[in-house]
Amino acid sequence: MYMHEYDEDFVRKRLIILGFLILVTFGVWVIPFIDGDLSAKVSGDNQYLKVSFLDVGQGDAIFIETKDKVQALIDGGPNEAVLRQLSSQMGLFDRTIDVVIGTHPDKDHIGGLVDVLDRYKVSMILKTDNVNDTSVSKLYEEKIEQEGAEVIYARRGQKIKLGEFTTIEVLYPETEVKDVESNASSIVVKVVYGDTSFMLSGDSPKQIEEYLVLTSGEHLKSNVLKAGHHGSRTSTSELWLTEVDPDYAVISASSDNRYGHPHQEVIDLLFNYGVEILSTAERGTIEMYSDGLDVWYK
Repeated sequence: MYMHEYDEDFVRKRLIILGFLILVTFGVWVIPFIDGDLSAKVSGDNQYLKVSFLDVGQGDAIFIETKDKVQALIDGGPNEAVLRQLSSQMGLFDRTIDVVIGTHPDKDHIGGLVDVLDRYKVSMILKTDNVNDTSVSKLYEEKIEQEGAEVIYARRGQKIKLGEFTTIEVLYPETEVKDVESNASSIVVKVVYGDTSFMLSGDSPKQIEEYLVLTSGEHLKSNVLKAGHHGSRTSTSELWLTEVDPDYAVISASSDNRYGHPHQEVIDLLFNYGVEILSTAERGTIEMYSDGLDVWYK
Protein backbone atom coordinates (compact mmCIF):
# COMPACT_ATOMS: atom_id res chain seq x y z
CA MET A 1 0.00 0.00 0.00
CA TYR A 2 2.80 2.37 0.93
CA MET A 3 4.63 1.78 -2.33
CA HIS A 4 1.44 2.31 -4.32
CA GLU A 5 0.79 5.67 -2.64
CA TYR A 6 4.42 6.66 -3.16
CA ASP A 7 4.21 5.75 -6.81
CA GLU A 8 1.08 7.83 -7.31
CA ASP A 9 2.62 10.83 -5.59
CA PHE A 10 5.86 10.41 -7.53
CA VAL A 11 4.04 10.12 -10.86
CA ARG A 12 1.89 13.14 -10.05
CA LYS A 13 4.96 15.27 -9.34
CA ARG A 14 6.68 14.05 -12.48
CA LEU A 15 3.60 14.88 -14.55
CA ILE A 16 3.48 18.39 -13.09
CA ILE A 17 7.15 18.93 -13.88
CA LEU A 18 6.69 17.49 -17.36
CA GLY A 19 3.67 19.69 -17.98
CA PHE A 20 5.61 22.75 -16.86
CA LEU A 21 8.46 21.89 -19.21
CA ILE A 22 6.01 21.46 -22.08
CA LEU A 23 4.48 24.89 -21.39
CA VAL A 24 7.91 26.49 -21.23
CA THR A 25 8.91 24.81 -24.47
CA PHE A 26 5.60 25.87 -26.06
CA GLY A 27 6.22 29.43 -24.92
CA VAL A 28 9.75 29.47 -26.26
CA TRP A 29 8.66 28.34 -29.71
CA VAL A 30 5.18 29.81 -30.08
CA ILE A 31 5.26 33.17 -28.32
CA PRO A 32 7.91 34.67 -30.62
CA PHE A 33 5.75 33.66 -33.59
CA ILE A 34 2.68 35.35 -32.10
CA ASP A 35 4.69 38.42 -31.12
CA GLY A 36 6.10 38.58 -34.62
CA ASP A 37 2.63 38.38 -36.12
CA LEU A 38 1.27 41.10 -33.84
CA SER A 39 4.31 43.24 -34.52
CA ALA A 40 3.73 42.86 -38.24
CA LYS A 41 0.14 44.00 -37.83
CA VAL A 42 1.16 47.04 -35.80
CA SER A 43 4.00 48.10 -38.09
CA GLY A 44 2.56 46.84 -41.39
CA ASP A 45 -0.27 47.79 -43.72
CA ASN A 46 -2.82 48.62 -41.01
CA GLN A 47 -1.29 52.00 -40.23
CA TYR A 48 -1.79 53.11 -43.84
CA LEU A 49 -4.53 53.65 -46.35
CA LYS A 50 -4.15 50.94 -48.99
CA VAL A 51 -5.52 51.40 -52.51
CA SER A 52 -5.10 48.38 -54.78
CA PHE A 53 -5.66 48.61 -58.51
CA LEU A 54 -6.61 45.02 -59.18
CA ASP A 55 -5.41 43.08 -62.19
CA VAL A 56 -8.73 42.08 -63.73
CA GLY A 57 -7.71 42.20 -67.38
CA GLN A 58 -9.40 44.79 -69.58
CA GLY A 59 -11.41 46.62 -66.95
CA ASP A 60 -11.32 48.55 -63.71
CA ALA A 61 -11.46 47.28 -60.14
CA ILE A 62 -10.06 49.29 -57.23
CA PHE A 63 -10.05 47.91 -53.69
CA ILE A 64 -9.63 50.31 -50.79
CA GLU A 65 -8.87 49.38 -47.20
CA THR A 66 -8.49 52.14 -44.66
CA LYS A 67 -6.29 52.39 -41.62
CA ASP A 68 -9.29 51.37 -39.49
CA LYS A 69 -10.17 48.40 -41.73
CA VAL A 70 -13.12 49.89 -43.62
CA GLN A 71 -13.31 48.45 -47.14
CA ALA A 72 -14.61 49.79 -50.44
CA LEU A 73 -14.60 48.40 -53.97
CA ILE A 74 -14.86 50.72 -56.95
CA ASP A 75 -15.86 48.72 -60.04
CA GLY A 76 -15.32 45.00 -60.49
CA GLY A 77 -13.84 44.37 -63.90
CA PRO A 78 -15.55 42.28 -66.60
CA ASN A 79 -15.99 38.93 -64.83
CA GLU A 80 -15.32 36.72 -61.80
CA ALA A 81 -11.56 37.40 -61.99
CA VAL A 82 -12.18 40.08 -59.38
CA LEU A 83 -13.01 37.39 -56.81
CA ARG A 84 -9.51 35.90 -57.05
CA GLN A 85 -7.99 39.33 -56.60
CA LEU A 86 -10.19 40.16 -53.64
CA SER A 87 -9.31 36.90 -51.94
CA SER A 88 -5.66 37.96 -52.00
CA GLN A 89 -6.49 41.37 -50.52
CA MET A 90 -9.00 40.38 -47.84
CA GLY A 91 -8.89 37.96 -44.94
CA LEU A 92 -9.73 34.32 -45.58
CA PHE A 93 -13.05 34.52 -43.76
CA ASP A 94 -13.90 38.12 -44.65
CA ARG A 95 -17.16 38.11 -46.56
CA THR A 96 -18.26 41.73 -46.11
CA ILE A 97 -17.51 44.93 -48.01
CA ASP A 98 -18.66 48.25 -46.63
CA VAL A 99 -19.10 50.22 -49.87
CA VAL A 100 -19.36 49.17 -53.52
CA ILE A 101 -19.34 51.71 -56.34
CA GLY A 102 -20.19 50.83 -59.93
CA THR A 103 -19.01 53.87 -61.86
CA HIS A 104 -21.14 53.16 -64.96
CA PRO A 105 -23.02 50.19 -66.44
CA ASP A 106 -20.45 48.86 -68.94
CA LYS A 107 -19.43 45.22 -68.57
CA ASP A 108 -15.74 45.93 -68.00
CA HIS A 109 -16.72 47.84 -64.85
CA ILE A 110 -19.76 46.04 -63.43
CA GLY A 111 -19.51 42.51 -64.86
CA GLY A 112 -17.47 41.34 -61.88
CA LEU A 113 -19.69 43.21 -59.41
CA VAL A 114 -22.43 40.67 -60.18
CA ASP A 115 -20.15 37.99 -58.73
CA VAL A 116 -19.10 40.25 -55.85
CA LEU A 117 -22.72 40.73 -54.78
CA ASP A 118 -23.19 36.95 -54.87
CA ARG A 119 -20.11 36.31 -52.73
CA TYR A 120 -20.00 39.24 -50.29
CA LYS A 121 -22.43 41.04 -48.03
CA VAL A 122 -22.38 44.71 -48.99
CA SER A 123 -23.61 47.51 -46.72
CA MET A 124 -23.83 50.42 -49.19
CA ILE A 125 -23.95 50.67 -52.98
CA LEU A 126 -23.24 53.95 -54.76
CA LYS A 127 -24.43 53.88 -58.35
CA THR A 128 -25.18 55.94 -61.40
CA ASP A 129 -28.76 56.18 -62.57
CA ASN A 130 -27.56 55.39 -66.09
CA VAL A 131 -28.69 51.89 -67.10
CA ASN A 132 -27.95 50.41 -70.49
CA ASP A 133 -29.84 47.63 -72.21
CA THR A 134 -27.23 44.88 -71.92
CA SER A 135 -27.83 41.60 -70.13
CA VAL A 136 -25.02 42.26 -67.61
CA SER A 137 -26.45 45.68 -66.73
CA LYS A 138 -29.89 44.17 -66.14
CA LEU A 139 -28.40 41.37 -64.03
CA TYR A 140 -26.41 43.88 -61.98
CA GLU A 141 -29.58 45.84 -61.23
CA GLU A 142 -31.31 42.62 -60.15
CA LYS A 143 -28.42 41.73 -57.84
CA ILE A 144 -28.56 45.19 -56.28
CA GLU A 145 -32.24 44.73 -55.49
CA GLN A 146 -31.58 41.32 -53.95
CA GLU A 147 -28.62 42.51 -51.88
CA GLY A 148 -30.64 44.60 -49.45
CA ALA A 149 -27.87 47.20 -49.18
CA GLU A 150 -28.42 50.92 -48.80
CA VAL A 151 -28.50 52.25 -52.38
CA ILE A 152 -27.44 55.81 -53.12
CA TYR A 153 -27.46 57.56 -56.49
CA ALA A 154 -24.24 59.50 -56.92
CA ARG A 155 -24.47 63.27 -56.89
CA ARG A 156 -21.77 65.91 -56.72
CA GLY A 157 -21.11 67.08 -53.16
CA GLN A 158 -21.78 63.76 -51.44
CA LYS A 159 -19.15 62.60 -48.98
CA ILE A 160 -18.89 59.01 -47.81
CA LYS A 161 -16.87 58.50 -44.66
CA LEU A 162 -14.76 55.36 -44.74
CA GLY A 163 -14.10 55.09 -41.03
CA GLU A 164 -12.53 57.91 -39.07
CA PHE A 165 -9.76 59.01 -41.40
CA THR A 166 -10.75 58.52 -45.06
CA THR A 167 -13.42 60.19 -47.21
CA ILE A 168 -14.80 59.49 -50.67
CA GLU A 169 -15.88 62.76 -52.29
CA VAL A 170 -18.26 62.56 -55.25
CA LEU A 171 -17.37 65.11 -57.95
CA TYR A 172 -19.67 63.90 -60.73
CA PRO A 173 -22.47 63.60 -61.80
CA GLU A 174 -24.31 66.67 -60.60
CA THR A 175 -27.75 65.64 -61.84
CA GLU A 176 -29.57 62.68 -63.35
CA VAL A 177 -27.61 61.04 -66.17
CA LYS A 178 -30.10 58.45 -67.39
CA ASP A 179 -30.04 59.51 -70.99
CA VAL A 180 -26.38 60.35 -71.55
CA GLU A 181 -23.79 58.11 -73.17
CA SER A 182 -22.57 55.45 -70.74
CA ASN A 183 -18.97 56.62 -70.32
CA ALA A 184 -20.12 60.20 -69.80
CA SER A 185 -22.26 59.02 -66.87
CA SER A 186 -19.21 57.70 -65.00
CA ILE A 187 -19.08 58.49 -61.30
CA VAL A 188 -15.96 60.52 -60.54
CA VAL A 189 -14.66 60.34 -56.97
CA LYS A 190 -11.72 61.65 -55.04
CA VAL A 191 -10.48 59.47 -52.18
CA VAL A 192 -8.93 61.66 -49.49
CA TYR A 193 -6.72 60.58 -46.59
CA GLY A 194 -4.90 63.32 -44.72
CA ASP A 195 -3.01 65.47 -47.20
CA THR A 196 -3.08 62.77 -49.89
CA SER A 197 -5.70 61.83 -52.46
CA PHE A 198 -6.56 59.54 -55.36
CA MET A 199 -8.56 60.73 -58.40
CA LEU A 200 -10.74 57.95 -59.83
CA SER A 201 -12.77 58.87 -62.89
CA GLY A 202 -14.08 55.66 -64.44
CA ASP A 203 -14.28 56.11 -68.21
CA SER A 204 -15.11 59.82 -68.13
CA PRO A 205 -14.33 61.45 -71.50
CA LYS A 206 -12.41 64.69 -71.98
CA GLN A 207 -15.50 66.89 -72.02
CA ILE A 208 -16.43 65.73 -68.50
CA GLU A 209 -12.84 66.18 -67.32
CA GLU A 210 -12.79 69.73 -68.65
CA TYR A 211 -16.17 70.48 -67.11
CA LEU A 212 -14.75 69.37 -63.76
CA VAL A 213 -11.76 71.67 -64.26
CA LEU A 214 -14.21 74.57 -64.63
CA THR A 215 -16.29 73.58 -61.60
CA SER A 216 -13.64 72.21 -59.23
CA GLY A 217 -10.36 73.81 -60.26
CA GLU A 218 -7.59 73.41 -57.70
CA HIS A 219 -9.62 70.92 -55.67
CA LEU A 220 -8.79 68.31 -58.33
CA LYS A 221 -5.14 68.15 -57.21
CA SER A 222 -4.32 64.52 -56.37
CA ASN A 223 -1.25 62.37 -55.78
CA VAL A 224 -2.59 59.55 -57.94
CA LEU A 225 -4.70 59.65 -61.10
CA LYS A 226 -6.35 56.57 -62.49
CA ALA A 227 -6.08 57.34 -66.18
CA GLY A 228 -9.61 57.51 -67.58
CA HIS A 229 -10.93 54.83 -69.92
CA HIS A 230 -7.89 52.54 -69.52
CA GLY A 231 -5.54 55.08 -71.07
CA SER A 232 -7.68 55.81 -74.11
CA ARG A 233 -7.11 59.00 -76.09
CA THR A 234 -10.75 59.87 -75.32
CA SER A 235 -9.70 60.75 -71.75
CA THR A 236 -6.81 62.42 -69.89
CA SER A 237 -6.96 65.83 -71.51
CA GLU A 238 -4.03 68.16 -71.02
CA LEU A 239 -6.22 70.61 -69.08
CA TRP A 240 -7.33 67.82 -66.74
CA LEU A 241 -3.78 66.59 -66.22
CA THR A 242 -2.61 70.12 -65.46
CA GLU A 243 -5.17 70.54 -62.68
CA VAL A 244 -4.93 67.05 -61.17
CA ASP A 245 -1.12 67.31 -61.33
CA PRO A 246 -0.48 63.72 -60.16
CA ASP A 247 2.78 62.07 -59.18
CA TYR A 248 1.50 58.71 -60.45
CA ALA A 249 -0.92 57.63 -63.15
CA VAL A 250 -2.35 54.11 -63.02
CA ILE A 251 -3.54 52.47 -66.23
CA SER A 252 -5.83 49.49 -65.79
CA ALA A 253 -5.87 47.41 -68.97
CA SER A 254 -4.92 43.99 -70.29
CA SER A 255 -1.71 43.50 -72.21
CA ASP A 256 -3.46 42.10 -75.27
CA ASN A 257 -6.57 44.26 -75.47
CA ARG A 258 -8.06 44.89 -78.89
CA TYR A 259 -8.49 48.63 -78.31
CA GLY A 260 -4.80 49.47 -78.26
CA HIS A 261 -5.02 50.83 -74.69
CA PRO A 262 -3.14 52.73 -73.51
CA HIS A 263 -2.87 55.02 -76.53
CA GLN A 264 0.52 56.48 -77.26
CA GLU A 265 -0.76 60.06 -77.08
CA VAL A 266 -1.69 59.53 -73.43
CA ILE A 267 1.62 57.86 -72.60
CA ASP A 268 3.51 60.74 -74.21
CA LEU A 269 1.44 63.36 -72.39
CA LEU A 270 1.98 61.71 -69.01
CA PHE A 271 5.70 61.35 -69.70
CA ASN A 272 6.03 65.00 -70.73
CA TYR A 273 4.35 66.06 -67.47
CA GLY A 274 6.79 63.97 -65.43
CA VAL A 275 4.12 61.55 -64.20
CA GLU A 276 5.25 58.05 -63.28
CA ILE A 277 3.09 55.52 -65.15
CA LEU A 278 2.04 52.27 -63.48
CA SER A 279 0.22 49.69 -65.60
CA THR A 280 -1.62 46.57 -64.48
CA ALA A 281 -0.74 45.04 -67.86
CA GLU A 282 2.93 45.19 -66.88
CA ARG A 283 2.84 44.91 -63.08
CA GLY A 284 -0.34 43.01 -62.31
CA THR A 285 -2.14 44.31 -59.24
CA ILE A 286 -0.68 47.63 -58.10
CA GLU A 287 -0.80 48.25 -54.34
CA MET A 288 -0.44 51.86 -53.27
CA TYR A 289 -0.14 53.17 -49.72
CA SER A 290 -0.58 56.48 -47.97
CA ASP A 291 0.36 57.62 -44.48
CA GLY A 292 -1.58 60.85 -44.95
CA LEU A 293 1.52 62.73 -46.04
CA ASP A 294 3.05 60.69 -48.86
CA VAL A 295 1.98 58.01 -51.34
CA TRP A 296 4.08 55.10 -52.55
CA TYR A 297 3.60 51.72 -54.21
CA LYS A 298 5.04 48.26 -54.18
